[in-house]
Amino acid sequence: MRRYLLAAALAACFTSAHAAFQIPGFELVQTAPVETTLKSDDLRGSIEVWTELFDNAESEICIGQFYVASVPGAPFEKVIERLEAAGKRGVKIRFLIDKKGVGGLSDKATVDRLRAIPNLEMRVLDVSQLTGNGIIHAKYLTVDHKVAFIGSQNFDWRAFTHIHETGLRITDAKVVGQVQAIFEQDWTAQAALAAGKTVAPLQAKAAILAGTPAASALASTLPSDANFLIASPGGYNPAGVADSELVLPALLADAKQEIRVSMLDYAPLSYGPNGTRPFYAVVDNALRAAATRGVKVRLLVSNWNLEKPAIQHLKSLAMLPNVEVRIVTIPKTSTGFIPFARVWHSKTLVIDGKLAWVGTSNWAGGYFDLSRNMEVVMRNEAMAKRLYALQEQAWGSQYAQPLDVNKDYPKPNKGKEE
Repeated sequence: MRRYLLAAALAACFTSAHAAFQIPGFELVQTAPVETTLKSDDLRGSIEVWTELFDNAESEICIGQFYVASVPGAPFEKVIERLEAAGKRGVKIRFLIDKKGVGGLSDKATVDRLRAIPNLEMRVLDVSQLTGNGIIHAKYLTVDHKVAFIGSQNFDWRAFTHIHETGLRITDAKVVGQVQAIFEQDWTAQAALAAGKTVAPLQAKAAILAGTPAASALASTLPSDANFLIASPGGYNPAGVADSELVLPALLADAKQEIRVSMLDYAPLSYGPNGTRPFYAVVDNALRAAATRGVKVRLLVSNWNLEKPAIQHLKSLAMLPNVEVRIVTIPKTSTGFIPFARVWHSKTLVIDGKLAWVGTSNWAGGYFDLSRNMEVVMRNEAMAKRLYALQEQAWGSQYAQPLDVNKDYPKPNKGKEE
């Protein structure tokens, strides 16, 4: 009961009649699953923000996504209609989609519908040709080189109605420019690969382990009072965009009191050839090192994380002193089961109540080392406190339960009714 009251009090602190929590250059945006109590009155929804962005576009919209999917009658149809309207009035639209996504989770009718939009060019990028086994996992867009959006929202009707998502509407000129630079880099890389050319890494890759002097040294060189973009894979970042795989361990190594993480999946495993899952220790080492030195670690993950072998590693982490893990389960709707929906998908981090992170990566191998992802780091106490309250709202809710390390959890039901 105390946790529930604390969560309600924290959320109430940020309630606004304008329904738009902002700091200079950034607005926090949320999708709360319908038929849950997770809606925040001071946060605008993804549909409102995306339709506004498309309606206000004057010259160009650039979109990077893993896959696309919609269904007739879904609220997300409004977003596609606004994109169609932008194309019809002459706005240039460039849509970059992942090869695995367009051939896998994407709905063919939606792909065809997008390709039919006037002034829209769609390119399919195979990230695996760059990294060996990766995808475009970043979910982002830019409008007129002036505004950007980065978040956990896929271009999927479920992500705008039935999945908990968090994102940022960005007007910070430096960060918008960096997002645009990443899009241009990947857009150009796709053309080169399609022409049979080799795309060499732009930056040499370095390894920095959490808890080492090198990690502490890197943390000291990061901006101390600013907001900045980081991305992966680091070797294919344009100049001025740091490698997420290096920065995250450095930030965790610099934590003094508390680390709060919200994530779909957590596992120290990557993706190797022939379906193998090689060990990936970068993030796991950083969290364990933090807990060992006395930092409280609070990890909020979805019930999809209960699948083996990820659950075994999650239990191992949860057994450490100073670590607490809670599992979020979103119940199905009154209309029945929806495949690949009703899940906690937000990817956020708060450190010491002062640093906020909103991104697109799950905390597992394959995301920071092989795939295109983006994260926004904000050294802003107001944003950190608001993200903390958003996490605490779920942490103390009826949907979150402590992980029981002695329990044998059933395999999570993701894609079909059982």
